[in-house]
Amino acid sequence: MATATDDLFTRIDYLARQLKAPRIIDTARRLAGQAQDGWTPEEYLAAVLSSEVAAREASGTRMRARAAGFPAAKTLAEFNFDHQPAADRAQLHRLAAGGYLTEAGNVVFLGPPGTGKTHLAIALGMAACSQGIRVGFDTAAGWVTRLQAAHQIGRLDHELKKTHRYGLVIIDEVGYLPFDADAANLFFQLVASRYERSSIILTSNLAFSQWGHVFGDQAVAAAMIDRIVHHAEVITLKGHSYRLRHTTIETLPSARPETTAQ
Repeated sequence: MATATDDLFTRIDYLARQLKAPRIIDTARRLAGQAQDGWTPEEYLAAVLSSEVAAREASGTRMRARAAGFPAAKTLAEFNFDHQPAADRAQLHRLAAGGYLTEAGNVVFLGPPGTGKTHLAIALGMAACSQGIRVGFDTAAGWVTRLQAAHQIGRLDHELKKTHRYGLVIIDEVGYLPFDADAANLFFQLVASRYERSSIILTSNLAFSQWGHVFGDQAVAAAMIDRIVHHAEVITLKGHSYRLRHTTIETLPSARPETTAQ
């Protein structure tokens, strides 16, 4: 036989679904026992609503992280600061708090391959997702490919405007592949379109002085660097590859095929 409490929870379940918050009924049931231990009705209501808000925030973070296109989930908690002493833990945690995003500031990670640039870029991107910021991640070559495809069908302006939806754009691996003049121009337009409007996180294995070789034009590279670093924190990482920390030259496979004695 249904009790008054059962009827009340049935009513709560109906109202929660009307509000498109079906989790509320489970939380209300779970916290009902604690409420009997002396909570006021206001405290019980606040606890139920707080649980729903936390669940929504977690769900939103997961959705934004999936939409960002990260190659893997990385966090600051997982970063090996012992292997990379050039990384300032306090500075990175401050950046993770997101102040630079409200000021349309940028973050640049420079350093050799394997020193943690991409990990840190993704970690800051994940932190931005948790703060409700839409993030877009791709390699430099990937962003250029998107713009080239749009340019070929006369929709470059539309594609650039689409990137404005991102509060943060992460551009990984600048310098690994050289750009021809057209690609360099498209990349410059991406950077210029976000200047003092929205944030960029960028990683590169090359010092700024070498960017002229990547973009094929020192003037274009200088103009790009000027816009990137004007409102940026530049973090230079050092050392050897973390991925190869247990590997020596002698243990790497030989590039020459083995021969069989005749």
